Amino acid sequence: MNKLTSSLLTFLLISTGSAQAITGLPPLPIPADNPQTAEKIALGQKLFNDPRFSADGSISCASCHQASRAFTDGLPHARGIRAQTGKRNTPTVVNAAFYNSFFHDGRRASLEEQSLDPLTNPIEHGLTDNKQILPIIQRDFDYLKSFLTVFGVTAEQITVNHVAKAIASFERTLISGNTPFDLYFFKSKREQLNDSEARGLRIFRRKGNCANCHEISWDNALFTDNRFYNIGTGFKALNKELPRLLASIKKSDTQRLEELSELKKSELGRFNVTGAIEDMGKFKTPTLRNIALTAPYMHDGSIKTLREVVEYYDKGGEKNRFLDPAIFPLNLTEQEKEDLVAFMKKLTSPQYEVYLKAQ
Repeated sequence: MNKLTSSLLTFLLISTGSAQAITGLPPLPIPADNPQTAEKIALGQKLFNDPRFSADGSISCASCHQASRAFTDGLPHARGIRAQTGKRNTPTVVNAAFYNSFFHDGRRASLEEQSLDPLTNPIEHGLTDNKQILPIIQRDFDYLKSFLTVFGVTAEQITVNHVAKAIASFERTLISGNTPFDLYFFKSKREQLNDSEARGLRIFRRKGNCANCHEISWDNALFTDNRFYNIGTGFKALNKELPRLLASIKKSDTQRLEELSELKKSELGRFNVTGAIEDMGKFKTPTLRNIALTAPYMHDGSIKTLREVVEYYDKGGEKNRFLDPAIFPLNLTEQEKEDLVAFMKKLTSPQYEVYLKAQ
């Protein structure tokens, strides 16, 4: 099944009220001003995969969000035009339809808003104005037909908001459930997890403290609470700067912030959005669905394997003044670590298992 067929099938399940066929997921939220249609989804997928919407014609949304890696790129930091690299790891788009904020720092509130930001990021798509994509669309007859069909607009009436709505509609079809975990937990199919994997689930929910942030509800599991935490990753880059930085913030003096390198600014995390000191170094809880395909891990791509992630949390993260109280030494045994990793590998959905087997 190709990606378009899969997307349309997902859309049909949702639009006909059969979303419960996707075990483990809550009802899909769809904004009233951007209803799903098969034609809009197909248009969004074409836009998502079009590299012409970049300064050098080399980067599309799909460049960083690759189906074979559960819509990530396998790199520590996202790579854009002219092989430039950013400061953060590419997050998966899978199940982003259920998020209430976007990007690692949560600076956008909808898929529609999020979809346009990479276009004018100087490292990613590198455009100076997202309206630069409009002439490309207006010269493409297939695009013109699609925009007329989907939105009822002629060439001169097409706006970047139409583009954003189409891309967001496609992204809302990238839904992932029906994993062995889902069948075991929500359908009581105990054969789906072996003894080690079942023990790993218990550790995940109890001793490992994982479900504190990577939530599992009684009827669905997004494996994210859509909240933000300082878990210590990357924050050591700010250690030397912190006393003077905090002093300047309390005085409402932004000069010290402006003097920080781009890397150090990036490590401020959620603070960059809210300006609240308590948000210093906080980043959004990522989903763990298809986690076996989305290495490397953390917002900065600094951890290579799932086993290393477990080791990081087992030691209690990297200490810093703003470390969340939920991060503390776990004292896991070697067997418990193995079981926890084994469980997380069972969070892979059927449509991605072929890529996992190919690793």
